[in-house]
Amino acid sequence: MLIDSHCHLDFPEFSADMPATLAAAKAAGVGRMITISTRIDRYDVYRGIAEANDNVWFSVGTHPHRAHEEPTATVDDLVSLASHPKCVAIGEAGLDYHYDKAPRETAAQVFRTHIEAARRTGLPLVIHSRDADDDMAAILRDEMGKGAFKALLHCFTSSRELAMTGLELGLYVSFSGVLTFKTSDVLRSVAADVPLDRLLVETDAPFLAPVPYRGKRNQPAYVAETAKVLAGVKGVSEAAIADATTSNVMKLFSKMPPI
Repeated sequence: MLIDSHCHLDFPEFSADMPATLAAAKAAGVGRMITISTRIDRYDVYRGIAEANDNVWFSVGTHPHRAHEEPTATVDDLVSLASHPKCVAIGEAGLDYHYDKAPRETAAQVFRTHIEAARRTGLPLVIHSRDADDDMAAILRDEMGKGAFKALLHCFTSSRELAMTGLELGLYVSFSGVLTFKTSDVLRSVAADVPLDRLLVETDAPFLAPVPYRGKRNQPAYVAETAKVLAGVKGVSEAAIADATTSNVMKLFSKMPPI
């Protein structure tokens, strides 16, 4: 079984065919999905999707693109919302200097709020990091020094240095369909060096559909294509990647009930 550790089932791209999307995932061997929050004020939507589907869980948090829209959300707010039985993570939160949609200082403050919520709840923090490697590494080192927390570098496309820093600090690393792109040789070399017990796979659907679906709307079923490429990168069988990544999801998102 595979688990899509990061998708956005609340996005309008899925509004017309959610049942078919979930059926396609099941047919592809994707047994569970985590739909990830981008805005705290959409909490009821994420919760509703998870409550309506036995194989879907959710997170709560503010994407760095939205940090300036929810700058006053507190640790207590996040902790309270995360108490729902199917809320298994904090985030996604982090830094994005590629688009810079929120002031950098605001994004960093919101990110640190999410780290504290992860620390306090014991839930993993889903981290978004793009073109912000140095500041991301600095914040992670600083915050880990204040007290341990679980975290995942999601949709990893950053430098080898950030990956190694994350691993040193005990984080997991997740790869999306970007791993399958012809231009991703460097990323595949990074994935080759991530230990098998720290790897996850995801779609980030509806974005970043893997080869051979690149250019189409992504969906959880397509995580199988990323897992296939990852197996080749690691020199192991597809079954071994499925077993390892599923085991890693269950360790990291430990609030989910056992399979």
